[in-house]
Amino acid sequence: MTLLLDRVTFSYHRWLRPVLSRFTYEVPGEGLTILLGPNGAGKSTTMALLAGTVAPRAGRVLFSGTDLTSASRGYRRHVAWLPQRVPSSRQLTAREYVAYVAWLKGESRSRAWERAGAALDQVGLTEQAGRKTARLSGGQLRRVGIACALAHDARVILLDEPTAGLDPHQRTVFRDVLREVAAKTPVLMSTHDIADLADEADTVTLMDGGRILHHGGTRSFLDHARPDAAPARRAESAYAVLMRLDGSQ
Repeated sequence: MTLLLDRVTFSYHRWLRPVLSRFTYEVPGEGLTILLGPNGAGKSTTMALLAGTVAPRAGRVLFSGTDLTSASRGYRRHVAWLPQRVPSSRQLTAREYVAYVAWLKGESRSRAWERAGAALDQVGLTEQAGRKTARLSGGQLRRVGIACALAHDARVILLDEPTAGLDPHQRTVFRDVLREVAAKTPVLMSTHDIADLADEADTVTLMDGGRILHHGGTRSFLDHARPDAAPARRAESAYAVLMRLDGSQ
């Protein structure tokens, strides 16, 4: 699986300065990748382009060598996209909602229902399967979003700021689920919160101003920390050092 932004340029209005300009980025083909950066860095735009929800003004979005402009429908079946706000129908139960998404992705109704139950069990929501989505907490809704991805055999999962608004306990539960999912399916998770850089992350991409400042393993990212940084603050220190090297702070 190769998911690549190839020299893409994108702006939300033609008269505005591009958010991304001739930007190239390849999503790692395995494990958990953290896309880190401050608000306004271009993370959400990058995620939207990768998800195929917006199209670049120039350049290409390639999935396993195929240009998405000619194969977007088939692509969306293989890519799961969890935006910052998880869309849901307040009248559907968690299982009904996951089954509906799986059906939209091409599963038969019976198969979608079966897989929805299994996916909710995988993310620890079996007891909430019959509960209306309107009654679920923010953390539970995030896990419902991951269940939607698992219910249709997504080949890559894109999560945009999934921990925003979650309390510490909800973050811990969510990250435990994420670690299990990323062991089987590549996950790209964007965040502006350095606290989301869990030890389980395989790759860290730091971007700012529409540019990549760092892309590599978690250890190589942490190696940028100041020598006197406390062990618990190494990620924060590495982030600050790289941002200062770029002149952003």
